[in-house]
Amino acid sequence: MSDAKPLPRPNAETKPYWDAASKGELLYRHCPACGHAQFPPRDICAACHRPGTEWGKASGRGTVHSFTVVHRAPSAVFKSETPYVIALIDCAEGFRIMTNLRGEGVAAKAGVGRGVRIVFEATHDPAIKLPQAVLEE
Repeated sequence: MSDAKPLPRPNAETKPYWDAASKGELLYRHCPACGHAQFPPRDICAACHRPGTEWGKASGRGTVHSFTVVHRAPSAVFKSETPYVIALIDCAEGFRIMTNLRGEGVAAKAGVGRGVRIVFEATHDPAIKLPQAVLEE
């Protein structure tokens, strides 16, 4: 068993997202027919079910919708990071993303409605950077 954290496996539909993430850009999909913004990226609109959603570049700004503090790691590779915060972030463009909330003492500072910005964290695979949220001060 590997000591490395599991990483996403880009496919044809998500490759543009992961390519942009590796450059520090957050992409999402939006529907030209109804205007719905969605994440994770997929070609079919979750609102009107039409194919042909388009890529958009997000500002990386948002607010905490909800969060939880994880005290018990799901596996040994995450144990050294406990406690850590997982949050649902409402992005300025109208989609929601689930990610970690990073920063010193973040478990005590996290709160619904707090402003955040998305940053990208390197992994053991140089082709994959993961979106993470940090609190705005």
